[in-house]
Amino acid sequence: MSETADRLVMKLKTGDVIIKLRPDLAPLAAERLRTLSAQGFYDGVKFHRVIEGFMAQGGDPSGTGTGGSDLPDLKAEFTREAKFERGTLGMARTMNPDSANSQFFIMFEKVPSLDGQYTIAGEVVEGMEHIDQIKRGSGSSGMVKDPDVIVSMRPEA
Repeated sequence: MSETADRLVMKLKTGDVIIKLRPDLAPLAAERLRTLSAQGFYDGVKFHRVIEGFMAQGGDPSGTGTGGSDLPDLKAEFTREAKFERGTLGMARTMNPDSANSQFFIMFEKVPSLDGQYTIAGEVVEGMEHIDQIKRGSGSSGMVKDPDVIVSMRPEA
């Protein structure tokens, strides 16, 4: 597979973000993000949960944090090899480790307590300054009123 096959272009209102998928760590999750992006699934989807100093979460078409795609949930692909650092893209899930579907989060800062607990599916390699500009939520839940959206997200051509 070519280098560009493992890269996604996420367009935000402030500019483009390039995400390098990590099929070496999480082949199922990387393929899911690539597949849904190619279908236009993420276009217009909100960053519904954004916590300052922690992460920005999106990928739920309902915008509530409880939705996902019509595809089956994914088996956990946890690793201790990679760490949750600034720019890491992880797959969101419920308390059930095998419940990741379409939702993902991008880290603002390093959070070692997530290491080995969530699937790492990629990392931001360009445009992290645009992730930094995503509107933050409030309270401990980080739910965002009038949230920013993903304009579009596609595999890199």
